[in-house]
Amino acid sequence: MSKRIKAEDLPEFDPTQYLDSEEAIAAYLTDILAAGDAGLLAAALGDIARARGMSEIAKSSGMTREALYKALRPDSAPRFDTVSRVCAALGVRLVALPVHA
Repeated sequence: MSKRIKAEDLPEFDPTQYLDSEEAIAAYLTDILAAGDAGLLAAALGDIARARGMSEIAKSSGMTREALYKALRPDSAPRFDTVSRVCAALGVRLVALPVHA
């Protein structure tokens, strides 16, 4: 008989340890964008910024660390200019593709 594991006993998943290449980051963002959720996008950009170094991304985007953390928390709805500045600092860009029915 196998032992049951409670969900609260599992370690918290941290995606930053898997965001170790530009390809991984692009795939992660592509999946997040497909969901169409602004809060999820903010959280994903926060994950990528933490993986790359929050202080460096804050400096490159012209924001303070505190403002960056606030803008990229999961329950936030960042303005487009914030998303754009963070994407530029991360070295990624958002691309529009046609939607096929």
